[in-house]
Amino acid sequence: MKKTVLCVAGILALLISGCSAGSAKSEEKTLKGVFAKHGMKIGTCVTSAMIGKENTSEIMLSQFNSLTMENAMKPENTLNMIKSQEAGKPVVEFNREALSILEWAKENNFAMRGHTLIWYSQTPDWIFREGFTVSGGFVGRDEMLSRMEAFISGTFEKLKELGFLDLFYAFDVVNEAWMEDGSMRKNHWSEIIGDDYLWYAFYYADKYAPESIDLYYNDYNEQYKTDALLKFVETLKDENGKYLIDGIGFQAHLYTSDSLKGYFYAVDKLAETGLKIQLTELDIGLGKYMDPLPAEDDNLKKQGQFCYDLINGLFERVDSGKLKMDALTFWGFCDSLSWRKEYSPLLYTKDLTPKYAYYGAMQVKDKAGY
Repeated sequence: MKKTVLCVAGILALLISGCSAGSAKSEEKTLKGVFAKHGMKIGTCVTSAMIGKENTSEIMLSQFNSLTMENAMKPENTLNMIKSQEAGKPVVEFNREALSILEWAKENNFAMRGHTLIWYSQTPDWIFREGFTVSGGFVGRDEMLSRMEAFISGTFEKLKELGFLDLFYAFDVVNEAWMEDGSMRKNHWSEIIGDDYLWYAFYYADKYAPESIDLYYNDYNEQYKTDALLKFVETLKDENGKYLIDGIGFQAHLYTSDSLKGYFYAVDKLAETGLKIQLTELDIGLGKYMDPLPAEDDNLKKQGQFCYDLINGLFERVDSGKLKMDALTFWGFCDSLSWRKEYSPLLYTKDLTPKYAYYGAMQVKDKAGY
């Protein structure tokens, strides 16, 4: 049962001013209340440190209803080398941080996005080698397919065994497999198995994941990979022509200098596939790539306007039926905790004061920098 969220003084009073626990009016003044009106969950990435501090956990409890682990469910943190050596196949073992987050999410009725299974990065080298050792030679195609299947099936089996499987509504099966020029990224999965490793990843995920979990392909710079992704998702079908994939994840690491018109072109084209679209790692940096702007009022106002226009455009598409989007995830909420902190890309300052961007996401136009 979800813990009662108490209104507190100071910063959090500004955040959820006028609330009374459990009231519909209070819920409407939160991000999760605003997004619920459009049939959507609203999420943030999460670490054990964030749930362990009262000020940050209170914001998550009051504002969000979906969580994605920032790092704790990436392959390097879920594959256990010693146990894999003993078993002769990949063994999934969640670490202490992952377990603490899952327990907290279950206790507080959060939904979860799984992130991630098959990825070129943060995947241990030993999973590709003889004997599951760092010094072994690379295995062959058939063995690697067997290991991929064991890894994917083992992830869902472990979550079920621990009583957490029902928390998950979406899972990133493959992460960042395509380049901006339309070519496939080279990595150990593709080098050992071949280019069809992508099809097999979704085939195994479709085989072992429950129907309640949507299966996603997730990537960054999606607005520059639109054509490649359109072609790619059409290959992810079984022998009966049924999609093995349910959705496409747009990481949405954006900048205030970006063209929203160009971004919505990518959203609209990929929405035409009929697959779900989610913004999975949204942050909006001040300035442009490799050229951050200072967190001054004019720049922060532009960020608030960008956020308002982005969310408003998504809501309009969802409400009109042009876009299947049931969740949006910010990659954190506080600038000082962001992996792109030099761009001040999130909804709150380092002292947890709501920014113009927060009100942009809330669709409060007169507080969003306009």
